[in-house]
Amino acid sequence: MDRRKEGGFSLIEMIVAIVILALSLGMLYQAAAGATRNVRIDERYSYAVLMAQSVLAENSVVAVGGVSGAGETEGYRWRLSSRPLASGSSVDVGPVPLYALEVHIEWDDGSSSGRQLTLVTVVPEASAGV
Repeated sequence: MDRRKEGGFSLIEMIVAIVILALSLGMLYQAAAGATRNVRIDERYSYAVLMAQSVLAENSVVAVGGVSGAGETEGYRWRLSSRPLASGSSVDVGPVPLYALEVHIEWDDGSSSGRQLTLVTVVPEASAGV
């Protein structure tokens, strides 16, 4: 019996090719899912930054004695606090009393600890003629 060698792939070669294809598709799916998750997280962070900037803009000057507040909007909890800056700092701004204004925002995103963001700025006291 003379068997001619036929062209083509053997069964083992086909199995290896299918396994490589399956692993590649699995990794591609994981990468796409990770990118989608990162976009969602980034969108929530961007919203938190915009909210913090909005709260800071509403308080561009601080009343005598400071300011504080808290609230919740669309699942984001925010706290506003102020504290006077020390007059002996390295930057001399003259007679204008300055306050450090801090906004702390927290939100839940399904992780065990949640997410948080803090923005701090320096604003003058309202009695300083501002």
